[in-house]
Amino acid sequence: MSKSEEVILQGEDLRLEYGRNVVAEHLDLSVRRAEITAIIGPNGSGKSTLLKALARLLPPAAGRLTFMGNDLWQLPEKQVAQKIAFMPQSAALPADLTVTEVVKMGRLPHRSFWSSFQAEDEAVCKEVLDRTGLADLAQRPMCSLSGGERQRARLALALAQQPQVLLLDEPTTYLDIRHQLELMDIVQHLHQQLGLTVLMVLHDLNQAARYSQRLVAMKRGRIIADGAVQEVFNSRLLRDLYGVENEIKTVEVRGRMENIFFPAAVCGEI
Repeated sequence: MSKSEEVILQGEDLRLEYGRNVVAEHLDLSVRRAEITAIIGPNGSGKSTLLKALARLLPPAAGRLTFMGNDLWQLPEKQVAQKIAFMPQSAALPADLTVTEVVKMGRLPHRSFWSSFQAEDEAVCKEVLDRTGLADLAQRPMCSLSGGERQRARLALALAQQPQVLLLDEPTTYLDIRHQLELMDIVQHLHQQLGLTVLMVLHDLNQAARYSQRLVAMKRGRIIADGAVQEVFNSRLLRDLYGVENEIKTVEVRGRMENIFFPAAVCGEI
């Protein structure tokens, strides 16, 4: 197995519950190193719940989660935080903190309780601010930022952990088109430059197809398809997944041929 095919994070026969309600079950997912994967599916299909389980925020009711072959729930919490970063759909951060202060919070897993901020931490934060295009906003308070800038600050916070795996839960929700593209381009560049492994939940199917190498389709708490984008992103599967008649057209975008999803009409239950 080549390094690019190495399984870094894995769930086996997972059953996920909230209280006594089963949200998803019989889930098998292998996250491979240096791959961008998008989880797609209708509301209530268990996408975000699966992501939280992989982030070790929700213990599975059954099944096994492993990171690099080790039981995820047996690893020290600090070690997990150094390896896996989770960016929720929205996160309330203190409005009076500056962008730099927020990003510095991402260094906590790499420090002991009593240790002071080191030169290495400063260097990591500076690099993260540069990569996310926030260097000029470093001293601005969070309350003064636009929605897109705040989302980039949340991404910078996650990146400051220097994770091997980045988990993103609907990162472009509530953003306008420009800020959606900015954020997704940053994620793609991080993957290309750092070999970062990315697993994200996306509602925008065209973004999922454009920015991912692999798609995982979920419906009613089950994974119904898992494969390369060209295998999963097809009209028949998306009709069955969402209950929507659709067409997929190939168009040229800035010299690159892309498949675009066009919904047409509701065609049944999901």
